[in-house]
Amino acid sequence: MKMQFNIAEKGVGSYRSLAILRWVMVLTFVAFGIQKFTPQSAHGIVLYISNSPFISWLSIFGVRGEAYVLGIMELSIAVLLAAGSVIPVLSAIGSLMGAGTFAITWSFFFTTPGVVKWSFSSDPIAWNLAGEFLFKDIVLLCVCVVLFLASLPQSVSHSRSAQNTDGPPRNRKTAAL
Repeated sequence: MKMQFNIAEKGVGSYRSLAILRWVMVLTFVAFGIQKFTPQSAHGIVLYISNSPFISWLSIFGVRGEAYVLGIMELSIAVLLAAGSVIPVLSAIGSLMGAGTFAITWSFFFTTPGVVKWSFSSDPIAWNLAGEFLFKDIVLLCVCVVLFLASLPQSVSHSRSAQNTDGPPRNRKTAAL
């Protein structure tokens, strides 16, 4: 059986609003990707990369090189997400790569020393400005996951049930749901 991926915003149901999420993510990845080519950004991410169990190996490229690798990755994800608006499998690949990117950057919240201070005092989670910046990545991760899930092939039974929504419900239990 041939798998058919979907363009997220053209999936079963009313997914048109996912187009907004797609293009916001494209702009986000373009902005973050371009930023990685500046010296300030390259030096600003060293602490996160050096403490990451996932990408600390990038240090073999040097400070600017590791930023360039990440910038190229982020710009590539932007291209995949944009192309995914017309090529369904690229929608899935781009959104999955985006989710991976934000899963890794969100992990910095836990792996970078000094970003968060856990305590059982009156302020159980106290984070600094870097922690606040990283915490928002959970939302961006979720956006990419939603785009990915909407891009996945739908099961045959799911697509058949979607086609039968025009007619009346087959029994009262279905109508009540």
